Amino acid sequence: MISTGVKKFYDPTFTVTDQYKASLPDLQNGSASLIEGANVPIQQVGISNFRIPLKYPTPTGDLLTLETSVDGYVGLEAGKKGINMSRIMRTFYDFKDDIFYPEKLGEILRAYKKDLDSKTAFLKLSFSYPMLKESLRSGLEGYQYYDVSLEGKIDEYGRFRTFMHLDFVYSSACPCSYELAEHARETREVAAIPHSQRSVASVTAELRSSIFVDDLVHICREALHTETQVMVKREDEQAFAEMNGAYQKFVEDAARLLYEKLNEEENVYDFVVRCAHLESLHSHDAVSRICKGLQNGLR
Repeated sequence: MISTGVKKFYDPTFTVTDQYKASLPDLQNGSASLIEGANVPIQQVGISNFRIPLKYPTPTGDLLTLETSVDGYVGLEAGKKGINMSRIMRTFYDFKDDIFYPEKLGEILRAYKKDLDSKTAFLKLSFSYPMLKESLRSGLEGYQYYDVSLEGKIDEYGRFRTFMHLDFVYSSACPCSYELAEHARETREVAAIPHSQRSVASVTAELRSSIFVDDLVHICREALHTETQVMVKREDEQAFAEMNGAYQKFVEDAARLLYEKLNEEENVYDFVVRCAHLESLHSHDAVSRICKGLQNGLR
């Protein structure tokens, strides 16, 4: 039976007063007796993938406005039922018109700790970063897009750490396949093509100070050389074939080449790299993983 004393429609004219707001139930700030399960701390509670356009700096001084996916979390102590989830987003929106660089995350994390009365906080911004890339010989240009994340953490002692994640896509020509193809051509005059494949280096760098996304991209380019191309005419395709021949690499070579360049960058404190060669010969991928090797560092 439906009660006849309850309004069954939304009233857009209703005004919320301070007194009315004070009367609203608030379970998340209730007593510890309301906690379900073990009454223990939770390392991260918050929201994931709220989207917002943010401004990012470039080395030329220009600003790029990019759609960004934001993950924001704080630590929840034992004895507390929950947090104010909407405050994660509301606090972030206080900074929505700022310019975002890695150290900016520290300001937001300190605001999270204050506004949500938490001892720890975590923030991650994920976006696709465009860079103009010139073709190898034809003089054309096109936009290459890089999957990037900026990540910040602040602990109970106020120590701030910041990270940049980058996926760098390149081509890897197999040295063994090249030698076998050459052997077939020289000994039996048989046409043979060495195999190469699209490959991905996933780089995570812990930063000493802010760097541009462009800086990390250039480190990867200098290490591996064979980045996939955007605009390609016949002369560019030939140049790319020559480049792959000049810079053949196994997956372990790629990891060590990246280690060498990242280790030279003074603004990078620590790093870990995962290289995956998406094999054109095998039905599986070849993978290598390398870290700087700091004690208690990234692994």
